[in-house]
Amino acid sequence: MKRLFEIFFFLLMGIVVKAQDTIHSKNTDAVLYLPQKNIKGLIVGLGGSEGGNAWASNHWKSVRDQFLGKDYAFLAVAYFGSKNSPKLLEKIEIQDVYNTISIAKQKIHTDKIAIVGGSRGADLALLLGSYYPDISCIIALSASHAVFPGNTSHFSTSSWTFGGRELPFVPVNEAAVPFMIQRNIRKAFEAMLQDKEAESRSLIKVENAKASILLMSGNQDEICPSSDMSEKMIQRLKNSHFKYHYEHIQWQGGHTEPYKHFDRIFAFLQKYF
Repeated sequence: MKRLFEIFFFLLMGIVVKAQDTIHSKNTDAVLYLPQKNIKGLIVGLGGSEGGNAWASNHWKSVRDQFLGKDYAFLAVAYFGSKNSPKLLEKIEIQDVYNTISIAKQKIHTDKIAIVGGSRGADLALLLGSYYPDISCIIALSASHAVFPGNTSHFSTSSWTFGGRELPFVPVNEAAVPFMIQRNIRKAFEAMLQDKEAESRSLIKVENAKASILLMSGNQDEICPSSDMSEKMIQRLKNSHFKYHYEHIQWQGGHTEPYKHFDRIFAFLQKYF
């Protein structure tokens, strides 16, 4: 009987059970998922302008589980549009998001942090990397190279703050208004970027990162000129003699095309994280 119990116990232990923990921190909602084996590092997942905690949803469960299966802990973070986070994507405090990451980092005792962000979440990933040297890998899907207005009805405030101060942003200009009325978002972005002075003032300082960087974009992006903006970041990294690995992969497709290529993300993490 004792022998049967031991066999049953070991069979039960063989079932893959992925533990999770809720992280409580100011202005965010986050869930930390833990792999069964020794942790190789922390992956932070940031959603885009849809809000809420996209990476904690069933939609991304299969991809999330792939990270866990590769022995990464996974932190899904909501930074707006959830119970305890700001209602709108407006003046989001970057330090609040980092504090949540820092708590998770301490819980699992790792110094390796990679951030995977899509769309506005990609912008946030790049911003976090530009401010915090312990971010060691950035994967930005359909990213912007500069800061843009928050998603409000008036578009007069920045999407992001740091230390309580709004980051400079590319404003909505007169040239962009007709395209916004037509809901031609890409053309609106392109019109806004005609303001070269504002663009220069609002650049995300990717060259300050201490991380390997993977940019992926769709060359037919209908939301924003993400391929062009990614190429601008690549050029700035080249000009600054950036010492960490960086690359930009352009796919045939639209704004969501990069999300279909997680095999390349896993390969990048294996080699450069």
